[in-house]
Amino acid sequence: MVDQIRSFFRENQTLLLFLGAQAVALIAAGAAVLSYFVRMETRISIMETRGAEYTVARLGKIDERLTVLEQNSNKNTASIDKIIDVLTRELRKPVP
Repeated sequence: MVDQIRSFFRENQTLLLFLGAQAVALIAAGAAVLSYFVRMETRISIMETRGAEYTVARLGKIDERLTVLEQNSNKNTASIDKIIDVLTRELRKPVP
C-alpha cells in the first residue's frame, strides 16, 4: 500500500507540484481580495465617522482653489491677448 502511494507520487510529481502551486496562488489571491475589502471597509467607516460636514468643507476648499485658478487663467488670457494685439498691430495697418 505504501509502495503504491510512493510510486503514485513519483509518477505524478509534476502534476502534484502544479496543483500545489495553484493552491498557493488561490490562497494569495484570496488574501489580496480580503485585504482590499478590509481597506474599503476602513475607508467607508472613516467617511461615516467624519460625516458630510467634512466632505462639504473639503469640497469648499477645492472649489475655492478652482476659482483662484480660473481667475489666474482669465488674467493670463487677457495678457496674451494684449501681447498679440501689440505684436500684430503693424499687420493690421492698411498698406498704401
